[in-house]
Amino acid sequence: MAITSANQLELLQTAEAVAREKMIDPDLVIQAMEESLARAAKSRYGSDLDIRVKIDRKTGRATFARIRTVVEDEAVENHHAQITVKQAKSYKSDPQIGDEIIDEVPPVDLGRIAAQSAKQVILQKVREAERDRQFDEFKDRKGTIINGVVKREEYGNIIVDIGRGEGILRRNEKIGRESYRPNDRIRAYIKDVRREARGPQVFLSRTDPQFMAELFKMEVPEIYDGIIEIKAVARDPGSRAKIAVISYDNSIDPVGACVGMRGSRVQAVVNELQGEKIDIIPWNQDQATFLVNALQPAEVSKVVIDEEAGKIEVVVPDEQLSLAIGRRGQNVRLASQLTALDIDIMTEADESARRQAEFAERTNLFMETLDIDEMMAQLLVSEGFTNLEEVAYVDPEELLSIDGFDEDTAAELQARARDHLEEANRKALESARALGLEDSLANFEGLTPQMLEALAKDGIKTLEDFATCADWELAGGWTTVNGQRVKDEGVLEKFDVSLEEAQHLVMTARVMLGWVDPTELETAEEEEETEGEA
Repeated sequence: MAITSANQLELLQTAEAVAREKMIDPDLVIQAMEESLARAAKSRYGSDLDIRVKIDRKTGRATFARIRTVVEDEAVENHHAQITVKQAKSYKSDPQIGDEIIDEVPPVDLGRIAAQSAKQVILQKVREAERDRQFDEFKDRKGTIINGVVKREEYGNIIVDIGRGEGILRRNEKIGRESYRPNDRIRAYIKDVRREARGPQVFLSRTDPQFMAELFKMEVPEIYDGIIEIKAVARDPGSRAKIAVISYDNSIDPVGACVGMRGSRVQAVVNELQGEKIDIIPWNQDQATFLVNALQPAEVSKVVIDEEAGKIEVVVPDEQLSLAIGRRGQNVRLASQLTALDIDIMTEADESARRQAEFAERTNLFMETLDIDEMMAQLLVSEGFTNLEEVAYVDPEELLSIDGFDEDTAAELQARARDHLEEANRKALESARALGLEDSLANFEGLTPQMLEALAKDGIKTLEDFATCADWELAGGWTTVNGQRVKDEGVLEKFDVSLEEAQHLVMTARVMLGWVDPTELETAEEEEETEGEA
C-alpha cells in the first residue's frame, strides 16, 4: 500500500467510518494511523531515527518528517536523532538547545507485513480509545440504576448489555434464586466501575441496599426533589427490608408518600425486588425513638442505651419477643443494621428477674459489710445506693431523708462504711506491693489501692510501665472483627474509668517522666473541654 493521492482521502473516510462504528473521536483514529505509519517508516529507514507522520485533516495527505533535537556537543548519544549546535547552524541561523530540526523524507510504500503491523497498531489504539470512552461514560453513573439486556450467563454470573458496553451481575449480587435468559430485560444498580487490563469493568448489583433506595427515588417524586430524604436502608435481599425516611416539609407524611395511593409506589418497588417485604419507618434523631420505630411491628416497653459501648437494650412484652426477634433473627438484625447499634432484646420477665438479682446482690453487700439487717439494707438499695463509697461519703442529709434513719444511725452507717473501705484499701495495697508494685506508681495520684492491685496483677508495677499503656488497655473498648463488634476488656474497666480519664492519667505519667511536653497535656485537655461544650 503506497500513500499516494489516490488513497489520501480514503484514509480520512476510513477514520470517519471506524470512529462512527466505535463511537469515538475521529481524531483518535487518525492519530493511531499516524503512529502506525511512523512505525512502518522506522522499519524502512532505521529504528534509531525519530520519524513522525502528520496526516492533514482536510486533504488526507501524509507528511513524513525526520526530527533531530539540538543538544550540547558532549551530550550526543544518538547521532540519528540528535544534532549539535554547531551542526544545526547549517539549518538555522541561531539554533538553541532543545530546538528541533525537521527534514521531510519520502513517503514509504507499505509492504504486506508493514501494512499488517500498521493495522494492528490502529486496532489497538482504537480499542484503547473505546475503553477510555466506556470508562468515562460509566464512572459518572456509579451509584445509579441502569437498564440492560441479558446477553449470556457465565458460571452463574450474568453478562448484561448496557448500551455502549457490558456489565457483570455476579452470582452473589442476584436476589435469591432469580434466573435470567438471553434477551431478558434487567434493571440493576451500578455498584462499581473499575479499570482493568481487559478493559473497564462495570459491576452491577440487585442486592445492594442502595438499589432499593434508588428505586424509591424513581417512584417517589418527593425523594427525587429532596423534600423527603432516605436516611438509612437495611436489606435481607429477596426477603425483607427496612428503610428510614424523614420529611423536611411538615405537611408531607414521609411514610405515606413512600407507600403511595393504595400502596402503588411501594408495590412497584416490591415487584422489582421479587416480592421483598418492605417496612417504611419514620427516621428520628433520638436513638431510642428511632429504634422503637425500627423494631416495628413489635411493641417496645423500654429502651436502655449504652452510648460508650454502642449497645442498646430493648425490653419487650413476653408475647412480643418472637415478633421483635423475627424469623431467624431477621427483624432485630435489620433494625441493628438500620440504627448501626448492637441490640440486645429481653422480655419484661427477664428484665424484672435481672433487676431483682441486682437488688438482692446489693442488699447482701450492705448486710455483710455494714452488719445491718435485711430491712435496713433493702431501704438503702431502694433509695438508689449501689456501693459502699456512696454510703460512706454521701451528704448525711440524704441518709436522714430515709424513713427510720436518725442522725446516730446515719453517722454509724457512714463510720462502718469508711472503716470497711479503709481496711479493703490497706489489704489491696499490701497485695499490690507483694506482687512487686513500686513507689513510683503507688504514689501516683488518681489511682486507688484496688486499681493499683489490678495493675500489679496485670504486670504493670512501675510508673514507666503505666506510661506505656494505651487508654483502651486501661478503660477497655470495642473493635470490629469480621463485621462483629468485639469487646476488649480494660485493666481498670471494672472501676468505671472512662477512655478520657485513662488518657489523662497516662499523659500525666508521661509528663512526669519527661517523655511528653507538658503543653501537649494542656492542649489535649483543652480539646476535651471544647468537645464537651460542643
